[in-house]
Amino acid sequence: MQQKKSMKQQPQKSAPTPRILTMQDISCVGQCSLTVALPILSACGMETCVLPSAVLSTHTGFSTFTFRDLTEDIPSIMENWKQQGLLFDALYTGYLGNVQQIELVKELAQNVLVPGAKTYIDPAMADHGKLYVGFDSAFVDAMKTLLPIADVLLPNITEACLLTDTPYREEGDAAWMHTLAEKLLAFGTKNVVLTGVSTKPDTTGVLVMGEAGEEWYTHALLTPGSHGTGDIFASVFVGAHVRGKSLGEAARLAADFTCLALEETHKDPDHWYGARFEPVLGRLVKMLEA
Repeated sequence: MQQKKSMKQQPQKSAPTPRILTMQDISCVGQCSLTVALPILSACGMETCVLPSAVLSTHTGFSTFTFRDLTEDIPSIMENWKQQGLLFDALYTGYLGNVQQIELVKELAQNVLVPGAKTYIDPAMADHGKLYVGFDSAFVDAMKTLLPIADVLLPNITEACLLTDTPYREEGDAAWMHTLAEKLLAFGTKNVVLTGVSTKPDTTGVLVMGEAGEEWYTHALLTPGSHGTGDIFASVFVGAHVRGKSLGEAARLAADFTCLALEETHKDPDHWYGARFEPVLGRLVKMLEA
């Protein structure tokens, strides 16, 4: 009687459900990073696998927080996946804690993705003209080295300025934002989805540039903003694009859903620490089917 092969002897490509790997931190409280990406990507129909870069008690917007760096665990996790023959149909990175983790992303892209897999890089390191706590210019320089492997880069205006050595501006015209995206494409990134794009004080939006040309999407600016909206946008975008939506369609859908989450958040003035996306997840499923 012929013995069946064990799982670890067979390459485990996900079919028909896409298997996506997301690498970012776990903030145990705060509705950001993996606690946003996992439920949203799952709602998008993805088999979502996680690689935590760090564990925080809360996100850094709280007055105090604990931080556990998981860099040393990542190589052995990746090696185990290689031994098991586990492969992924897409890689999506968010908050990375240090330069070494950026190098590990390159190794993941080379070793655990199926041929033709997409790589989505959210260079989560800055906003409102400033780097997040704990990051410096060396980290920015290291992040630049991920741009050539990005099928889609998802920066906000601040991150785009840092990555291109462009002086930050609170307001810019369409030509300035177009040039900013062009500079990012010059690094070898295939497509740029630039968020926080606005030429008027009461609007914001997205600029998509790359292989399919250029597309703008503008919507009303909802204030106040909230922690985690960038993670919500990026996660919805990635899920929608992997499902087959075009870059422009995915960007519009992600922006619209982020607005829904903000509207839900504004119903509770005491909910300051994150965007309440959970009550509208059902609407995301319907939006994806439209």
